[in-house]
Amino acid sequence: MKKERTLTVAVKVMCLVMVCRAMESPQYTVVHTESDFEIRLYRRSVWMSAPALEISFEKATWSGFHRLFQFSQGANLNFSRIPMTVPVLTTMVPGSGPLQSQGYYVSFYLPVKFQPNPPLPLPELNIKPYEFTSHCIAVRKFSGFAKDDRIVKEAQKLATSLSRSPWADSISSKTHRAYSIAQYSTPFRIVKRRNEVWVDIDASDLGCDKSLAVEAY
Repeated sequence: MKKERTLTVAVKVMCLVMVCRAMESPQYTVVHTESDFEIRLYRRSVWMSAPALEISFEKATWSGFHRLFQFSQGANLNFSRIPMTVPVLTTMVPGSGPLQSQGYYVSFYLPVKFQPNPPLPLPELNIKPYEFTSHCIAVRKFSGFAKDDRIVKEAQKLATSLSRSPWADSISSKTHRAYSIAQYSTPFRIVKRRNEVWVDIDASDLGCDKSLAVEAY
């Protein structure tokens, strides 16, 4: 109970910081726009990632974010305080079904200051840096809260849109059925929440590198 109260206070403090100042986010260029999705070319960057072996997307996000937050608050071998960034990205590792998964990993983008030399996390956190290679991502935006049932519906809508697009066959087998949910809003924001579904695609016609970033952790 004490541990849960401590974590709740920590998250509330984090949320106040998020509201009070602008946060860094990975850089990208929009290379194509449709009525219900867009394609972005993201630059190379380094993120910190935490695997979460949970059945629920919501529980996985909570578990992974908890450890990433500890890391950002100094639980690293450098004793560095790392400003939080957006989005918090929860990636589903492909499973046997069209939009099912067998695991998750939760990631956040490292601020520019820490990109060249990421602080080393404490081993017990079970997190590590990974390179987010320059590549294209199909993005569908949605509002409200990212709940387990909602994200599956939004991911299916993006999959349907892509199946009708010129890039229907461009999703690499490496990332087939994988998708990520990007959350930009604090848990305490009720209205005008920002969420996105991300799917990595090959789109060389748009100048995108074919190397993709989503892999099993």
